[in-house]
Formats: sequence, structure tokens, C-alpha cells
Amino acid sequence: MTLLEWFLFFLVVQVVHFAGTWKLYQKAGRKPWEAAIPIYNGVVLMRIIGRSPLWVLLLFVPIINIIMFFVIWVETLRSFGKNSDKDTLLGIITLGFYIYYINYVEDVTYKSERSLKASTKTGDTISSLLFAIVVATLVHTYVMQPFTIPTSSLEKTLLVGDFLFVSKFHYGARTPMTAVAAPMVHDTIPLANVKSYTKKPQLPYFRLPGFENAEKNDIVVFNWPVDTVRFFGDKKSIGIRKPIDKKSNYVKRCVGRPGDTLTIKNGVVYIDGKELILSERAKPQRFYPLETTGPITQDFLNKYDITEIRYYYSIRQDLWDNADVQDHLKGPKVRANLTEFKRDSTAVEVFGYIQEQQMQRLGMQMLRNKLHVNLTDAKVTALRNDSFVKEVTDNYIYPPSSAIFPYSKSDWSVDNMGPIYIPQEGKTVELNEETLPFYKMIISEYENNDLKVNGDEIRINGEIVTNYTFKQNYYWMMGDNRHNSEDSRYWGYVPEDHIVGKPVFIWMSLDANEPWSNISKKIRWDRMFTTVSGDGEPVSYFNYFLIALAAWFGFDYFRKKKKKANND
Repeated sequence: MTLLEWFLFFLVVQVVHFAGTWKLYQKAGRKPWEAAIPIYNGVVLMRIIGRSPLWVLLLFVPIINIIMFFVIWVETLRSFGKNSDKDTLLGIITLGFYIYYINYVEDVTYKSERSLKASTKTGDTISSLLFAIVVATLVHTYVMQPFTIPTSSLEKTLLVGDFLFVSKFHYGARTPMTAVAAPMVHDTIPLANVKSYTKKPQLPYFRLPGFENAEKNDIVVFNWPVDTVRFFGDKKSIGIRKPIDKKSNYVKRCVGRPGDTLTIKNGVVYIDGKELILSERAKPQRFYPLETTGPITQDFLNKYDITEIRYYYSIRQDLWDNADVQDHLKGPKVRANLTEFKRDSTAVEVFGYIQEQQMQRLGMQMLRNKLHVNLTDAKVTALRNDSFVKEVTDNYIYPPSSAIFPYSKSDWSVDNMGPIYIPQEGKTVELNEETLPFYKMIISEYENNDLKVNGDEIRINGEIVTNYTFKQNYYWMMGDNRHNSEDSRYWGYVPEDHIVGKPVFIWMSLDANEPWSNISKKIRWDRMFTTVSGDGEPVSYFNYFLIALAAWFGFDYFRKKKKKANND
């Protein structure tokens, strides 16, 4: 919304408020005109309903203000003797317009000395619930947000099933941009499977001061820049851009900051020509070809905690090179995910996944003593010292792909790409056929310009340009699970206004592969109450938490006992 649109919206709210409450102000001993003065009318209303004038500040906090409207409607009704469950529900269901009826139709009396506690159990429950939602939303939005690791992109640094607390204040809490949304949920209302927000009105981006900036090696939660609506159950909505703060939450490691030049060579990240040294707790993984002296069993995989594997198959060379076979493998009924590894005079060795029925149909053979396995450096060393292992070759280097950012480099892959300049606010870059693919999304989507390209001519907002100056900072995010992570290598830069917060604490960790009946292994006890950042192996503070919790319950028990004795 433009500044004028916001002014008109604010003016309409003031008119609606005045029209529905001026007689109630008068009955409370105030002047009718006091209901018409912006902000001041809120302060006066807080005095009428017996609440702190500081409540007015909450009316300007996005999302919180929506909840506060309900609270104030109910409190206003109670201040004029409308305490019944029916009155409370009517105030909520009519979105406050029940107050119009009270204002113009009923002859109510102002209760200046009313109790601030609800007179009915239902009213008390609603008040307590609304208060709890306000507090929880404030904490969730501006202090700390719970987050779950849903994918393996940061294995083995962070594990699927880790439950995190994400700090909003380290980088500075970002105020909501979506003004109307359900509290405490993200983009979708659970069970109902409908979106939890309206796209309009949108507030401008603003971030409160933080203690630090996102640095290289930080693990960062951010909104996935290229996210589109995919989960509302409405096929017509696919491809529609979500508001920034309602895009899906992703968690990756920051490997490049604004102003850096990034290059990846054979899987190793270089910043400004120097190798990026990862933090001590980082455990990057890559896929390696593993060959053993005998068939590989599940017990062997469990021994080394190998959870991500791809199978090797052998297929006749003439079949693999046949265009019809390739179309069949990629068809919707098969969707085989196979990559060529090597070939000899008659056969091709491929790795990936294929249905057993299709494998047999094409005469493919699975190699029982060979796997493509995802390993950390430590596991590579351990496997090479195992007599059962014939060979662990150097990590697989993926071939060039058209799916790699910026989609214009035919020789780039997830393991070899760059140099890539990471945009910095205020810096200017040259625009031409070579550089435009890097910055096209920034110009048109992230910084909201009208971009048109006609041959060699580039127009931004109608003007022919040869350069562009960035309006905000950008970052390069990658997963530690280098060969199984959808990150900046696929979709490019992360704008600063998409950054959500910094994970600081793992408070719970559950292994999805273990049943609850085996709770000793279902819960990863050694990861509970551990910090995300820091040096050395993570240390669990769970025992200290239990001691502190027991101390609190003990203190609370004796405090209540002493209070009861004094009352007797």
C-alpha cells in the first residue's frame, strides 16, 4: 500500500470508531469529540475501560493489533454493563459492530468501578485466551520462534527432527509485513488447509536494531525467496508469489556476505579467492562411490550411520543411449532418477533410484557391493580403515546442469560455479547480456522494478540503463549436505528482508526412524538442550534444566505452603 492508501485506511478506521462510540464516551463523562482525535481517542478509551494507556501502543503492532481489537471490544462492552456470555460472543462475532447497537439503541450505564475480572466463566476463559495469544505472539514475532528441521540439507550438523529456538533479536526482529494474518501460524491454517493471511494490506519492510549481522558460517533461518503458493489445495493458486514473511522458512549456512565474490571449485567454497574455513561444529557431507568386498547389508550402513544412499545399476549401453528408453525413464509413470557414472565397451554404470519392476523390464542389474553414499570427512576416514571396504573414491563431482543459477552457464554445476558477486546495498554493477541473468530476479522481484529486455536494450521503469544500484544487501546460503540441499546454487541470492533469525538452541530432537515404543532411541538425549553455535562438540544442558525445574517446583511448593499457613 502507498502512503496515501495507508492514510485513507487510517482515516476510515477513525471514522468508524467515532461513529460507533461517541455516545459511549459521553456516557463515561468524556466529550464526544474525544472519540474523533486519532491516538488521543485510544488513550481516552483505555481510561474508560480501566486499562493502561500503554495498550494503545499494541494497536500499532502488526498482528498483535488484530487481537487487541477483540480485547478492546469485549472490555468496552463490559465497561457498560454488558458482561453476559451472549454480549461477549456478539462483540467478537460481529467484529465489534455490536457496540454500534449499544451506542445508538440501548440506554446503558457506564460502570466506572467495574471489576476487571470477567463475571462469567466463559468471559474469563476468553479473556485469558486472548491475553495468552497476545503474549505468545509478541514472543514469537519479536523474541524467539520455535522451528523444526524438516529436511536433511544441514545433515550432519543439524538433524531432521531437531527442534530449535530461533532468535529474532540477534539480527534484529523483523516487524510483520503482512498486516492481516492468523497469529502463531505461518502461511497455512492447520487442518483447514487454507491460507492464514490476506495479501493486502502489506506493510513496508522494517527491522529493529540487532546485536549482530549475519556472518559467514552462521546458520540462518530465512524465507525461501522463490517460494510460490503450493500448499493451499487450490491448483489455481500455483505460481502466485507469497508475501515475503509468508514464504516458507528455510535454514541454511551463510557462506557469502554482501560484497563477497564466491567461487566453488570441486565442491570447495572460496570467498574472494580464499577457501572458506567452516566452523568447528560444521559437518559437511558429500556423496562418495563406496565399493566393498561383499554385499552391503543394513547392519553395515547402521554401523556407520549412513542414511542417504543411491544404488548402482548396470545397463546395456545401447539401451541407455536409446532416446525412447530415456523418455520412458523420465516419464510420469516411472520418474527414474538416474545419473550416468561410467561406461565400458558394452555397459553403462548409473546410480540413483528406479522401481524394481522397471529395472527388470530394462534388464538392469543392481550392484550389491557398491553404493553412492553421503559421508562426512570423518566417516570417509573410518570407512577407508575398514577391511570390508574395498574402496572409497574421492567425492563425486556433479556434471554441469541447466538447473544451476543463473541458468545461463552451460559449464556450471553444484560443485563448480563462479565467480559470483554477492550484491551489496549501494553498490552499482554493469548490466549487459552477460550479467543480467545474475541480477534479473533482484531487479524485478526483490526490488520491485519494471524490467523489460528487447535484444541488447535493457529498460528499468521505462528508462534505458547500462547499470544498476542495489537497494539492499544479499546473502549466499548453502546446506552442509552439499549434494542434497536445495540452496543458493539453485535459486541465487537471499535478500536481507527475507532473513528471519538465528537458531541458537536445540530443545528437543526426535529420530523419525525410531518408534515411540523405543523411546530411549526415539529421543536423541545427547542433543537435547544443546547450543547450535560454538566450538567443540555440543554439550547437553538437559540435566541442568531438570535440576532448575525441580528447584522451581520445590520453591513454589514451600511458598504456597507458607502462604496457606499465614492465612490460617
